[in-house]
Amino acid sequence: MKICVAGAGAFGVKHLEALAKIDGVSVTSLVGRQREPTEDVARKFGVPHVATDLAESLARSDVDAVILATPTQMHAAQAIACMDAGRHVQVEIPLADRLADAEAVVAKQHSTGLVAMVGHTRRFNPSHQWVHRRVERGEFRVQQMDVQTFFFRRKNMNALGQPRSWTDHLLWHHAAHTVDLFAWQAGEIVDAHAMQGPPHPELGIAMDMSIQLKSGSGALCTLSLSFNNDGPLGTFFRYIGDTGTYVARYDDLVDGKEQKIDVSNVDVSLNGIELQDREFVAAIRERREPRASAADVLPCYRWLDRMERQMGGA
Repeated sequence: MKICVAGAGAFGVKHLEALAKIDGVSVTSLVGRQREPTEDVARKFGVPHVATDLAESLARSDVDAVILATPTQMHAAQAIACMDAGRHVQVEIPLADRLADAEAVVAKQHSTGLVAMVGHTRRFNPSHQWVHRRVERGEFRVQQMDVQTFFFRRKNMNALGQPRSWTDHLLWHHAAHTVDLFAWQAGEIVDAHAMQGPPHPELGIAMDMSIQLKSGSGALCTLSLSFNNDGPLGTFFRYIGDTGTYVARYDDLVDGKEQKIDVSNVDVSLNGIELQDREFVAAIRERREPRASAADVLPCYRWLDRMERQMGGA
C-alpha cells in the first residue's frame, strides 16, 4: 500500500515513524508547507517525492491513501479532496472545527464508500483499550472520569516547541479527545456544559476551559483544559469505577495507588499512533469501516458544536 503523508511537522513525523513499522506499506509522497524542511524530513524517512501542494500528490499514480497531519482549519476540505480523487483518507484529530464541515466529510464518506478515518488516538492507546475491554466484559463500569488537559502555549508553538502557522483550539481539538473517549467508555452522552476563560489578546482563543459531561448510564466526566499551565504537560485520565480506579497517561496505565498495570498484551504495539495507523491500513485492505471512522466519531463533533454555542460561539 502506497501512502502520502500531508504534514511534515510533529505529528507528520509520528505517522512516518509508525508507518515504517507496518509490513507492506510505503510512504511515496510527503507534503509540507515549506519545501526545504519537508525535503529534510523526506530524506530521513526515505520518501521519494516531496510537494508543497496536496493536489500534486493526489494526481500521482503511486498514492493509494492519504494521512492528513495538517492544520485543523484545512482538515475537512482536504479530506473531501482526497476522497474526490478516489483516495482513502485518515484525518488527524479534529475532523473539523465546524460541525457543518464534519458533516460534509461524513456525507462524502458515505457517497464514495472509501475509508475515511479520524485520528481519535485515545481509542487506540493500550491504556484505554485495557479499560475498554474490562467495560465490555462487564468487569468495570465507569462512574466518573476526571480529565486534565494541560499545556503551556502562551505563544503559538507546536508540540516540538516550534512556531506554528495556525492556531490550535482547546474545544475543537483537545476536548474532542475526551468527549469521544467518554462516550466510548461510558455510553452515549446525554448532557454537556462548558465554560471558558478570557481569550488570549493576540491568539484570540480561550486559554482555559471547563467541561462537564453525563452519559446515559449516569456516569460523569469533568474535563479541565488549559494553555496556561506551566508544569507537567499532557492529558491525564482518571477512571473511577465500581471495581477500581485507573489513571491513564497516554499509553501507560496505573491503578489508583500508582501501581503500574501491564498493558503489553493488549495489542501488537504499545504505541497508540502506530495502532491507529495499523487500523487504517487494515480497514482499507479488508474493505471495512475502521474504528473511529468519520461517521463513528460524528456525535462527538455535534456535542462540541453544542458546547461552543453555550459559550457564545458560532
